[in-house]
Amino acid sequence: MNGLKVIHLLKSPWSSSFHQLMSVVEDNLLLVSPFIKCSKAEEILSEFTRRGVQNEVRVSVLTDLRPESTLAGPMDLEALVDLGRNLPKFDLTHLPSLHAKVYVADRRMAIITSGNLTDSGVNGNIEYGVAFTQEKFVGEIRRDFEAYSFLGAKVSPKDIETLLVEVKELKELFRKAEHTIRAQARRAFKQKLEATHAQLLRHRAKGKTTNAIFAETIIFLLSKGPLRTVELHPLIQRLHPDICDDSIDRVIDGVSFGKKWKHHVRNAQQYLKREGRIRYDGVRWRPVS
Repeated sequence: MNGLKVIHLLKSPWSSSFHQLMSVVEDNLLLVSPFIKCSKAEEILSEFTRRGVQNEVRVSVLTDLRPESTLAGPMDLEALVDLGRNLPKFDLTHLPSLHAKVYVADRRMAIITSGNLTDSGVNGNIEYGVAFTQEKFVGEIRRDFEAYSFLGAKVSPKDIETLLVEVKELKELFRKAEHTIRAQARRAFKQKLEATHAQLLRHRAKGKTTNAIFAETIIFLLSKGPLRTVELHPLIQRLHPDICDDSIDRVIDGVSFGKKWKHHVRNAQQYLKREGRIRYDGVRWRPVS
């Protein structure tokens, strides 16, 4: 398996492991995920087309097709339609109680993770998981989820297309219903939402300065390897999207939230450098042992 350990930990982002899983499948790809996005379906189709195996590999999907999932946004029925149209050996099972995220290539490789089959689940969120390549473990994982699939309902590609039409109608009705809410109620909702966000930000600010939050984050990230400042920025923003919000500029309890976050990151870098905890070699920042 190209040097992959029998068991190894998956840490965010884990896209390279997912791509490896798709590259080794020959007969059957099992995808277990409550939420699936079009972008990931496109990656699968692109990889299979590149390898010329799109007509040979059976792709089995176990997911949750309740309309609530699609109305809320995390599930793209279009992704399932694309897979059904382009993969002759595609089958789909609907299991409403599904929460597991498991991906299995034949009996060669299996991934158990907290990440859904979405861009945020694979690349954006803080997720964690384990990958297996020993046939004994992979086989047992596959058998378990093939057994779970018997608890669900098989759904044909044609039925998915019908469901997609119905969900689009639901979304339009939902949109129209939202527009009927009185302006006063909308304003009250917006004010309450802002107040709730502010309260959450106060919890984030409690007992810590902006400098301390970013300093701790920089140490954490550099512990995994040296990084350039331009590489640090997106990683820090991914970990602290509420603090590194480019659309706002405010201070709560002494902690800055918003547009000036990169300035505060630079201050934290210089602080850590003065303290002798990190150093700059002219290209990258490194931790000092």
